[in-house]
Amino acid sequence: MKVISAKEAAELIKDDSSVMIGGFLGVGTPDEIITEIIDKGIKNLEVIGNDTSFVDRGIGRLVNAKSVKKVVVSHIGTNPETQRQMIENEIEVELVPQGTLAERVRAAGVGLGGILTPTGVGTTVEDGKQIIEIEGIKYLLELPKKADFAIIKAKSADQLGNLVYSLTARNFNPLMAMAGTTVIAQVEEILPVGCLAPDAIHTPGIIVDYIVVGGRK
Repeated sequence: MKVISAKEAAELIKDDSSVMIGGFLGVGTPDEIITEIIDKGIKNLEVIGNDTSFVDRGIGRLVNAKSVKKVVVSHIGTNPETQRQMIENEIEVELVPQGTLAERVRAAGVGLGGILTPTGVGTTVEDGKQIIEIEGIKYLLELPKKADFAIIKAKSADQLGNLVYSLTARNFNPLMAMAGTTVIAQVEEILPVGCLAPDAIHTPGIIVDYIVVGGRK
């Protein structure tokens, strides 16, 4: 694990990368890193997240800056700019039921070949997907979802990179940390080893590549 600035984190990300970004309507989203991605002018990103937040918050800022070619999210209802870009064919939107999205990310993180879910059977969600029937019940085979980068937000890290999240800001962050090839965590503080109780750690430092302390330029 290496401590870097938000600017250095953005320099790791290239055009056309796939990026998982934690957060739920901007809560638990690494805003300082997003700012640097926008300032660097990175384009054509595929962004995987729970939602596109609002025009001026979270992933919505990337959409508004035209940094994104595709989003894989559970909804876009709170961001009219995402809706406008989708209607105008400026951005591709893949809508995935929230629980299915979480499980696809988890499956990638733990090395599963996919998951079976009844959610979406008989709707447009099943289009192009394999249907498997088990004991008379139909399931969709949903494939794992991974990314080149997982950019996440935690409250605290220790000097080994172990992470603790704050309440509901935890949301998708731990799952995404497992599914990103390169994991960059923005934190509010770095604590000495031993300050975090072992059973309080949500993400082990072994899978965290870089730490950014919020506000550091």
